[in-house]
Amino acid sequence: MAEPSLSRPDLPDDLEDAIVALKEERNAVILCHYYQDDELQDLADVVGDSLALARAAQQVDRDVIAFCGVHFMAETAKILNPERTVVIPDLEAGCSLADGCPADEFEAFVKQHPGATVISYINCSAAVKALSDVICTSSNAAKIVQHFEGQPIVFAPDRHLGRWVSKQAGRDDLVLWPGTCVVHEQFSARELAKLKVRHPEAEVLAHPECDEAVLDQADFIASTTGIITRAVESPAGTLIIATEDGVFHQIAQRAPEKELIQAPGTDESCACNRCPYMRLNTLEKLYLCLRDLRPEVTVPDDVRVKALRPIERMLELS
Repeated sequence: MAEPSLSRPDLPDDLEDAIVALKEERNAVILCHYYQDDELQDLADVVGDSLALARAAQQVDRDVIAFCGVHFMAETAKILNPERTVVIPDLEAGCSLADGCPADEFEAFVKQHPGATVISYINCSAAVKALSDVICTSSNAAKIVQHFEGQPIVFAPDRHLGRWVSKQAGRDDLVLWPGTCVVHEQFSARELAKLKVRHPEAEVLAHPECDEAVLDQADFIASTTGIITRAVESPAGTLIIATEDGVFHQIAQRAPEKELIQAPGTDESCACNRCPYMRLNTLEKLYLCLRDLRPEVTVPDDVRVKALRPIERMLELS
């Protein structure tokens, strides 16, 4: 159970029970990404990666969606559920990929490649989704690219994911927007090589948002869900994992006997493997957003309508 709050007299002593009660009172559902704190994952109705949460959002039958994730994820839920209230514990929970691809600059970029199919990774704003032909996630990106065989493709916003997808799909002609993830680009190929020498028995699992030099050393590359599934099923007793360490909670629950080692970053003094945006959400903020129904996430209707179709195409193609 959560510790009683000493600094906020307006918060109940037992936050978990209060959140459960508020959830029922508000007729709400709590959706939570794997990169959230353990205590938020344990309280959620659905825990998943971006694709699983998009599917869950599509099937919501409650009045309120409390989204424990980052802003673009809550926007996706709102696009799929315009009639429902969507709240997020901290409105400042953003994403370096989404922030690094402003809609006006992306629109100009797309216009430089007339006739290209625009495939955008779900880690982008609603406005960028509205400029896209289809959305993808790391778990379905290669499959979606292969669906458009023979057509020129603009892929945004993650260049590392785009480079990996181009190899998986057998395409060397993807036009890539030059974005990166603030977490995954911090993993160090040099330090990983040293770690592998110290743990020769370990299997290395990596997310495709990592730099190519890191992926070259991985035994298994997959989406967040793919990494969790492989970690549980792998015959290896020791796993080196190159992605946000929120996944450790799910892996430890399902395979407590495994030794989990975080892939090293470029700076040993920082928690480079932990997304600073994802971790802005807390139990206290979840309680307050359910109590007050704010911060609320909204999407202008003209943007929402344009963004809905590429998201639906992704779900259809997946």
